[in-house]
Amino acid sequence: MVVVSVPATSANLGAGFDCLGLALDLRNEVTLLPDRPFHVEVIGEGSDTLPRDRSNLVARTVLRYFEEIGRAAPSFALRLTNRIPMTGGLGSSSTALVGGLLAANELAGGCLAREDLLRLASELEGHPDNVAPAMLGGLVLSVIQDGRLITTDIPIPPGLRAVLFLPRFTTSTREARRLLPNRVSLSDAVFNLSRSALFVAAMTGGHLELLRYATQDRLHQPYRQVLFPAMPRLFEAALDAGALAAWLSGSGSALLALANGPGTEIAGAFEMCAQRLGVAGRTVVVDLSCQGAHVVESAPPIA
Repeated sequence: MVVVSVPATSANLGAGFDCLGLALDLRNEVTLLPDRPFHVEVIGEGSDTLPRDRSNLVARTVLRYFEEIGRAAPSFALRLTNRIPMTGGLGSSSTALVGGLLAANELAGGCLAREDLLRLASELEGHPDNVAPAMLGGLVLSVIQDGRLITTDIPIPPGLRAVLFLPRFTTSTREARRLLPNRVSLSDAVFNLSRSALFVAAMTGGHLELLRYATQDRLHQPYRQVLFPAMPRLFEAALDAGALAAWLSGSGSALLALANGPGTEIAGAFEMCAQRLGVAGRTVVVDLSCQGAHVVESAPPIA
Protein backbone atom coordinates (compact mmCIF):
# COMPACT_ATOMS: atom_id res chain seq x y z
CA MET A 1 0.00 0.00 0.00
CA VAL A 2 1.22 3.48 -0.91
CA VAL A 3 -0.33 6.54 0.75
CA VAL A 4 0.37 10.05 -0.55
CA SER A 5 -0.72 13.32 1.06
CA VAL A 6 -1.24 16.36 -1.20
CA PRO A 7 -2.10 19.94 -0.13
CA ALA A 8 -4.83 22.16 -1.47
CA THR A 9 -3.65 25.13 -3.47
CA SER A 10 -4.74 28.63 -4.36
CA ALA A 11 -3.68 29.91 -7.78
CA ASN A 12 -3.34 33.34 -9.39
CA LEU A 13 -3.25 35.20 -6.03
CA GLY A 14 -4.83 38.19 -7.70
CA ALA A 15 -2.40 39.58 -10.25
CA GLY A 16 -0.26 36.48 -10.80
CA PHE A 17 -2.55 34.88 -13.38
CA ASP A 18 -1.45 31.34 -14.32
CA CYS A 19 1.97 31.75 -12.68
CA LEU A 20 1.62 32.15 -8.88
CA GLY A 21 0.36 29.44 -6.54
CA LEU A 22 0.22 28.81 -2.82
CA ALA A 23 -0.08 25.54 -0.87
CA LEU A 24 -2.62 25.31 1.96
CA ASP A 25 -2.71 22.97 4.94
CA LEU A 26 -5.88 21.23 3.80
CA ARG A 27 -4.96 17.88 2.35
CA ASN A 28 -6.26 14.98 0.28
CA GLU A 29 -4.83 11.48 0.51
CA VAL A 30 -4.37 9.04 -2.34
CA THR A 31 -4.00 5.40 -1.31
CA LEU A 32 -2.79 3.01 -4.02
CA LEU A 33 -3.39 -0.66 -3.26
CA PRO A 34 -1.36 -2.94 -5.56
CA ASP A 35 -2.36 -6.45 -6.59
CA ARG A 36 -6.05 -5.78 -6.02
CA PRO A 37 -9.03 -6.02 -8.38
CA PHE A 38 -9.69 -2.55 -9.75
CA HIS A 39 -11.89 -0.52 -7.45
CA VAL A 40 -12.17 3.13 -6.46
CA GLU A 41 -13.35 4.09 -2.98
CA VAL A 42 -14.03 7.78 -2.32
CA ILE A 43 -14.28 9.11 1.22
CA GLY A 44 -15.36 12.69 1.93
CA GLU A 45 -15.65 15.36 -0.76
CA GLY A 46 -16.90 13.96 -4.07
CA SER A 47 -18.07 10.69 -2.56
CA ASP A 48 -21.41 11.06 -4.33
CA THR A 49 -20.13 12.44 -7.64
CA LEU A 50 -16.65 11.15 -8.55
CA PRO A 51 -16.49 8.19 -10.95
CA ARG A 52 -15.52 4.79 -9.59
CA ASP A 53 -14.26 3.37 -12.89
CA ARG A 54 -11.10 3.96 -14.91
CA SER A 55 -12.34 7.39 -15.95
CA ASN A 56 -11.53 8.57 -12.41
CA LEU A 57 -8.78 11.21 -12.69
CA VAL A 58 -6.45 9.52 -10.20
CA ALA A 59 -6.87 6.16 -11.97
CA ARG A 60 -6.20 7.78 -15.35
CA THR A 61 -3.12 9.47 -13.93
CA VAL A 62 -1.70 6.22 -12.55
CA LEU A 63 -2.18 4.55 -15.92
CA ARG A 64 -0.61 7.56 -17.67
CA TYR A 65 2.44 7.30 -15.43
CA PHE A 66 3.10 3.69 -16.48
CA GLU A 67 2.69 4.70 -20.12
CA GLU A 68 5.31 7.39 -19.53
CA ILE A 69 7.86 4.93 -18.18
CA GLY A 70 7.03 2.29 -20.78
CA ARG A 71 5.83 -0.41 -18.41
CA ALA A 72 2.55 -2.27 -18.11
CA ALA A 73 0.46 -0.97 -15.27
CA PRO A 74 -0.06 -3.47 -12.43
CA SER A 75 -3.49 -4.29 -11.09
CA PHE A 76 -4.46 -1.79 -8.41
CA ALA A 77 -7.29 -0.33 -6.38
CA LEU A 78 -7.64 3.22 -5.04
CA ARG A 79 -8.87 4.78 -1.84
CA LEU A 80 -9.30 8.55 -2.08
CA THR A 81 -9.73 10.53 1.13
CA ASN A 82 -10.85 13.97 0.05
CA ARG A 83 -11.02 17.00 2.34
CA ILE A 84 -10.66 19.66 -0.37
CA PRO A 85 -13.95 20.96 -1.83
CA MET A 86 -14.55 19.93 -5.42
CA THR A 87 -14.54 22.54 -8.23
CA GLY A 88 -14.05 25.26 -5.66
CA GLY A 89 -10.81 26.84 -6.85
CA LEU A 90 -8.64 24.99 -4.34
CA GLY A 91 -6.79 22.66 -6.69
CA SER A 92 -8.70 19.43 -6.19
CA SER A 93 -7.85 18.24 -9.71
CA SER A 94 -4.18 19.02 -9.09
CA THR A 95 -4.18 16.85 -5.96
CA ALA A 96 -5.52 14.00 -8.08
CA LEU A 97 -2.78 14.42 -10.68
CA VAL A 98 0.07 14.96 -8.24
CA GLY A 99 -1.15 12.27 -5.84
CA GLY A 100 -1.63 9.72 -8.60
CA LEU A 101 1.80 10.38 -10.12
CA LEU A 102 3.64 10.33 -6.80
CA ALA A 103 1.92 7.12 -5.67
CA ALA A 104 2.58 5.37 -8.98
CA ASN A 105 6.20 6.52 -8.96
CA GLU A 106 6.69 5.17 -5.44
CA LEU A 107 5.18 1.83 -6.43
CA ALA A 108 7.42 1.67 -9.52
CA GLY A 109 10.56 2.26 -7.46
CA GLY A 110 11.06 5.96 -8.20
CA CYS A 111 11.67 5.79 -11.95
CA LEU A 112 11.07 9.53 -12.38
CA ALA A 113 12.65 12.41 -10.50
CA ARG A 114 10.34 14.92 -8.84
CA GLU A 115 10.99 17.53 -11.53
CA ASP A 116 9.89 15.02 -14.17
CA LEU A 117 6.73 14.26 -12.20
CA LEU A 118 6.02 17.98 -11.96
CA ARG A 119 6.54 18.44 -15.69
CA LEU A 120 4.13 15.59 -16.41
CA ALA A 121 1.57 16.94 -13.95
CA SER A 122 1.77 20.37 -15.59
CA GLU A 123 1.26 18.85 -19.04
CA LEU A 124 -1.78 16.91 -17.84
CA GLU A 125 -3.28 19.92 -16.04
CA GLY A 126 -2.51 22.36 -18.85
CA HIS A 127 -0.89 24.99 -16.60
CA PRO A 128 1.49 24.79 -13.64
CA ASP A 129 0.14 27.29 -11.10
CA ASN A 130 -1.73 24.68 -9.02
CA VAL A 131 0.37 21.55 -9.56
CA ALA A 132 3.65 23.29 -8.68
CA PRO A 133 2.70 24.27 -5.09
CA ALA A 134 0.82 20.98 -4.71
CA MET A 135 4.02 19.09 -5.54
CA LEU A 136 6.56 21.42 -3.91
CA GLY A 137 4.66 23.19 -1.13
CA GLY A 138 4.92 26.84 -0.16
CA LEU A 139 4.57 29.81 -2.49
CA VAL A 140 5.75 29.03 -6.01
CA LEU A 141 6.29 31.06 -9.16
CA SER A 142 6.07 28.98 -12.34
CA VAL A 143 7.24 29.97 -15.82
CA ILE A 144 7.21 27.96 -19.05
CA GLN A 145 10.18 28.72 -21.29
CA ASP A 146 10.40 26.98 -24.69
CA GLY A 147 8.23 24.16 -23.35
CA ARG A 148 10.36 23.76 -20.21
CA LEU A 149 8.85 24.36 -16.79
CA ILE A 150 10.84 26.63 -14.49
CA THR A 151 9.79 27.05 -10.85
CA THR A 152 11.15 29.01 -7.94
CA ASP A 153 9.92 29.31 -4.40
CA ILE A 154 9.15 32.68 -2.80
CA PRO A 155 9.70 33.15 0.96
CA ILE A 156 6.54 33.41 3.07
CA PRO A 157 6.67 35.70 6.11
CA PRO A 158 5.75 33.84 9.32
CA GLY A 159 2.31 34.04 10.90
CA LEU A 160 0.19 34.16 7.75
CA ARG A 161 -3.03 32.15 7.47
CA ALA A 162 -5.66 31.68 4.78
CA VAL A 163 -9.27 32.54 5.52
CA LEU A 164 -11.44 30.81 2.93
CA PHE A 165 -14.99 31.66 2.03
CA LEU A 166 -16.55 28.67 0.29
CA PRO A 167 -19.82 29.49 -1.47
CA ARG A 168 -22.35 26.73 -1.75
CA PHE A 169 -22.27 27.00 -5.54
CA THR A 170 -19.35 25.74 -7.60
CA THR A 171 -17.67 27.15 -10.69
CA SER A 172 -16.65 25.31 -13.84
CA THR A 173 -13.01 26.05 -14.69
CA ARG A 174 -13.85 25.70 -18.37
CA GLU A 175 -16.69 28.21 -18.10
CA ALA A 176 -14.53 30.62 -16.07
CA ARG A 177 -11.80 30.39 -18.75
CA ARG A 178 -14.31 30.97 -21.52
CA LEU A 179 -15.20 34.35 -20.02
CA LEU A 180 -11.67 35.72 -20.42
CA PRO A 181 -10.86 37.94 -23.42
CA ASN A 182 -8.31 36.87 -26.02
CA ARG A 183 -6.72 40.33 -25.92
CA VAL A 184 -6.21 42.86 -23.15
CA SER A 185 -5.23 46.52 -23.22
CA LEU A 186 -1.66 47.64 -22.66
CA SER A 187 -2.73 49.50 -19.51
CA ASP A 188 -4.32 46.35 -18.04
CA ALA A 189 -1.21 44.31 -18.88
CA VAL A 190 1.03 46.87 -17.17
CA PHE A 191 -1.36 47.01 -14.22
CA ASN A 192 -0.97 43.26 -13.60
CA LEU A 193 2.74 43.09 -14.38
CA SER A 194 3.53 45.80 -11.85
CA ARG A 195 1.38 44.24 -9.16
CA SER A 196 2.67 40.71 -9.59
CA ALA A 197 6.20 42.12 -9.23
CA LEU A 198 5.05 44.06 -6.17
CA PHE A 199 3.65 40.83 -4.70
CA VAL A 200 7.03 39.09 -4.93
CA ALA A 201 8.79 42.13 -3.46
CA ALA A 202 6.26 42.43 -0.61
CA MET A 203 6.59 38.76 0.33
CA THR A 204 10.37 38.68 0.03
CA GLY A 205 10.87 41.90 1.97
CA GLY A 206 8.11 41.35 4.52
CA HIS A 207 6.23 44.47 3.40
CA LEU A 208 2.82 43.01 4.23
CA GLU A 209 1.04 46.36 4.01
CA LEU A 210 1.63 46.30 0.24
CA LEU A 211 -0.18 43.02 -0.35
CA ARG A 212 -3.63 44.59 -0.70
CA TYR A 213 -2.31 46.52 -3.72
CA ALA A 214 -0.15 43.67 -5.02
CA THR A 215 -3.16 41.34 -5.35
CA GLN A 216 -5.32 43.71 -7.39
CA ASP A 217 -6.15 42.36 -10.82
CA ARG A 218 -7.56 43.37 -14.20
CA LEU A 219 -6.94 40.20 -16.24
CA HIS A 220 -9.37 37.65 -14.85
CA GLN A 221 -11.33 38.61 -11.72
CA PRO A 222 -13.38 41.42 -13.32
CA TYR A 223 -14.53 39.05 -16.09
CA ARG A 224 -15.30 36.19 -13.70
CA GLN A 225 -17.30 38.48 -11.44
CA VAL A 226 -20.34 37.71 -13.59
CA LEU A 227 -20.29 34.23 -12.02
CA PHE A 228 -20.00 35.69 -8.51
CA PRO A 229 -21.43 39.24 -8.40
CA ALA A 230 -21.00 39.54 -4.62
CA MET A 231 -17.23 38.98 -4.85
CA PRO A 232 -16.08 42.65 -4.58
CA ARG A 233 -18.28 43.27 -1.55
CA LEU A 234 -16.88 40.20 0.18
CA PHE A 235 -13.33 41.33 -0.61
CA GLU A 236 -14.12 44.73 0.87
CA ALA A 237 -15.56 43.17 4.04
CA ALA A 238 -12.44 41.02 4.54
CA LEU A 239 -10.06 43.95 4.00
CA ASP A 240 -12.06 46.16 6.36
CA ALA A 241 -11.75 43.41 8.99
CA GLY A 242 -7.96 43.43 8.74
CA ALA A 243 -7.12 41.09 5.86
CA LEU A 244 -3.79 41.80 4.20
CA ALA A 245 -5.22 40.85 0.80
CA ALA A 246 -8.15 39.04 -0.78
CA TRP A 247 -8.55 37.27 -4.10
CA LEU A 248 -10.58 34.77 -6.10
CA SER A 249 -8.86 31.44 -5.61
CA GLY A 250 -8.05 29.99 -8.99
CA SER A 251 -11.14 30.32 -11.16
CA GLY A 252 -13.41 30.20 -8.09
CA SER A 253 -15.77 29.87 -6.50
CA ALA A 254 -13.65 29.99 -3.30
CA LEU A 255 -12.38 33.34 -2.05
CA LEU A 256 -9.18 33.63 -0.03
CA ALA A 257 -8.26 36.39 2.40
CA LEU A 258 -4.75 36.48 3.81
CA ALA A 259 -4.57 37.06 7.57
CA ASN A 260 -1.63 37.95 9.76
CA GLY A 261 -2.82 36.11 12.86
CA PRO A 262 -5.80 33.94 13.81
CA GLY A 263 -8.14 35.21 11.10
CA THR A 264 -11.32 34.86 13.19
CA GLU A 265 -12.44 38.47 12.67
CA ILE A 266 -11.97 38.14 8.93
CA ALA A 267 -13.96 34.89 8.89
CA GLY A 268 -16.74 36.62 10.81
CA ALA A 269 -16.73 39.52 8.35
CA PHE A 270 -17.00 37.11 5.42
CA GLU A 271 -19.96 35.39 7.09
CA MET A 272 -21.80 38.59 8.01
CA CYS A 273 -21.34 40.08 4.54
CA ALA A 274 -22.43 36.86 2.82
CA GLN A 275 -25.53 36.66 5.00
CA ARG A 276 -26.39 40.27 4.24
CA LEU A 277 -26.02 39.66 0.51
CA GLY A 278 -27.88 36.34 0.55
CA VAL A 279 -24.85 34.25 -0.45
CA ALA A 280 -24.90 30.78 1.10
CA GLY A 281 -21.50 29.46 2.12
CA ARG A 282 -19.09 28.74 4.94
CA THR A 283 -15.67 29.85 6.12
CA VAL A 284 -12.60 27.77 6.85
CA VAL A 285 -9.34 29.05 8.33
CA VAL A 286 -6.23 27.07 7.43
CA ASP A 287 -2.48 27.49 7.75
CA LEU A 288 -0.27 27.89 4.73
CA SER A 289 1.71 24.75 3.98
CA CYS A 290 5.44 24.63 3.32
CA GLN A 291 5.17 20.88 2.79
CA GLY A 292 4.13 19.70 -0.63
CA ALA A 293 3.04 16.24 -1.70
CA HIS A 294 4.80 13.46 0.13
CA VAL A 295 4.61 9.73 0.71
CA VAL A 296 3.07 8.91 4.07
CA GLU A 297 3.26 5.13 3.75
CA SER A 298 5.11 3.01 1.24
CA ALA A 299 5.12 -0.53 -0.11
CA PRO A 300 7.96 -2.53 -1.68
CA PRO A 301 8.38 -1.52 -5.33
CA ILE A 302 6.88 -3.81 -7.92
CA ALA A 303 9.25 -5.80 -10.07
